[in-house]
Amino acid sequence: MKQGLIIIDVQNDYFQGGNMELVAMEAAADNCQHLLNRFRQEQAPIFHIQHLSVRAGSAFFVPGTLGCEINQRVIPEADEPVVVKNFPNAFRDTKLQDLLKNAGIEQLVICGAMSHMCVDTSVRAAFDLGYNCHVISDACATRDLEFEGRSIPASVVHDAFMASFNGLFAVLSTAQEFLDSR
Repeated sequence: MKQGLIIIDVQNDYFQGGNMELVAMEAAADNCQHLLNRFRQEQAPIFHIQHLSVRAGSAFFVPGTLGCEINQRVIPEADEPVVVKNFPNAFRDTKLQDLLKNAGIEQLVICGAMSHMCVDTSVRAAFDLGYNCHVISDACATRDLEFEGRSIPASVVHDAFMASFNGLFAVLSTAQEFLDSR
């Protein structure tokens, strides 16, 4: 089964000093980098996803800013496609599906941000499109959320979304488990 690595929204605004700082983004990005390096060594297909916000009043991923740029840890090489999206789902109104079909990809290895938003919607869309998904849990990050006046810590948000994927929508592993299995 041919695999492709999908790195979702590892962009500067999610890091310290960015406009939408995530909890544990540094560690997640380091794991994304380890995955990227292995896929490059194996000359396996890699697809970078970059969110550009076109919504009026958006505070992050604003086109033309340093914050919307892909972080230096996972800078695409010339032969690695960058799929630009304007919605959480990496498949919505993008060329991702065509790129995956043309490359003969059947299994997606997915990492990036945010666990509860773009990773979630993209994994579920990929599952609906018939892809086998493998999510690298410690190569994803999110932030604290609020619900009904309560603060939900990022670790709880992340774990809840990873648990909801596990078994039906995706196989989960850590980056080290995944890399050790290759």
